[in-house]
Amino acid sequence: MNRRNVLLLGLVSFINDTGSKMVLPVLPLFLQSLGGSGLAVGLIGGVGETIAAFFKVFSGNFSDRIGRRKPFVLVGYAISALSKFLLAFSVAWPHVLLLRSTERLGKGLRQSPRDALLASSTERSVRGKGFGIHRALDSGGAVLGSLAVLFLFWFFAVEFRSIFLIAGIISFVSLLPIFIVREKKFAQSTKALRVSLRALPSSLRVFIFIATIFAFANFSYMFFVLRSSEFFSGSLGVVIPIAMYAVFQLVSTIFAVPAGMLSDRIGRKKVLFFGYFLFSIVCFGFVFFNSFNSFVFLFFLYGVFFAFVDATERAFVSDLVSEGTRGTALGTFQAFTGLAMLPGGIIAGFAWDFFGSNATFVYGAIVSLLAVVLLWIFSYCKKL
Repeated sequence: MNRRNVLLLGLVSFINDTGSKMVLPVLPLFLQSLGGSGLAVGLIGGVGETIAAFFKVFSGNFSDRIGRRKPFVLVGYAISALSKFLLAFSVAWPHVLLLRSTERLGKGLRQSPRDALLASSTERSVRGKGFGIHRALDSGGAVLGSLAVLFLFWFFAVEFRSIFLIAGIISFVSLLPIFIVREKKFAQSTKALRVSLRALPSSLRVFIFIATIFAFANFSYMFFVLRSSEFFSGSLGVVIPIAMYAVFQLVSTIFAVPAGMLSDRIGRKKVLFFGYFLFSIVCFGFVFFNSFNSFVFLFFLYGVFFAFVDATERAFVSDLVSEGTRGTALGTFQAFTGLAMLPGGIIAGFAWDFFGSNATFVYGAIVSLLAVVLLWIFSYCKKL
């Protein structure tokens, strides 16, 4: 394993996510202050991920064609940093929709090439650990960012707009380590570079189908944050959701490397099966419990779920293809799962506005259980 590259890419994510997670805990609350409804929350989450999905597949494919990953990583992080900075000047929720979508565009440009670069820096036997280390550093920045915004709001009453400016500046700093990442040369593939499911192995096509079903359920974190704000008033209505978000990120940081190592030891499918099922449990928990202690426990479980699923999915996709087509494969996977998040987010937001917040979490629980069943069936039938 090329530890230098893994750690440098992790450092980039650590710094960038410090800025990002100063924004994300307060973004749904900022949206509410601009008149955004539950449907607006779902739309912003879904549209952003859909835009990212389109760019993930094409940036991954193009990086395979030219045999380079770093330029996409650099430009993608730069676009995201600028978008965070400009959030401070939003005066209506459609402005947030535009800037959040632009920020996701930056993620779409960088993620598939970055993951392909990360995969090429690890051997298959330790790939789960490598992705887990990256996820841990990413989540570590998220913890620092969410604690920083909690500190700024609680002790200094810093306004949301000032937080966005600070976050943008921090994210620009994350560009610096990219320049010293060493990009390993690889043979440019002359086949299977079409952006098409048919160009992928059948086992990967099956997994993309299952992961896409799960993505319909895996709606934006903003719904969980808003749910935790419903039961508190005054400053606690802001502080408690930010604190819960920090719990989620802290737990995902702690469990990221162990989850990756566990997937190396017992197999990716078993870890994903547990993660998908745990998400369903979390959704049901938000339906039936609403106390402070229950929120702490549920956000704890939400963090465990994220640690088990996020890096493991990417490592599993990387296992199923060769290095020369890895960017295309990761981009295709991320495109399908990202596209599913738009209708998933709209359904979740519609349910929130017209049937109450409980309906959103019932929807998430049922659809994620469907993904669990499909994962078990296809694994049992040796199709995956």
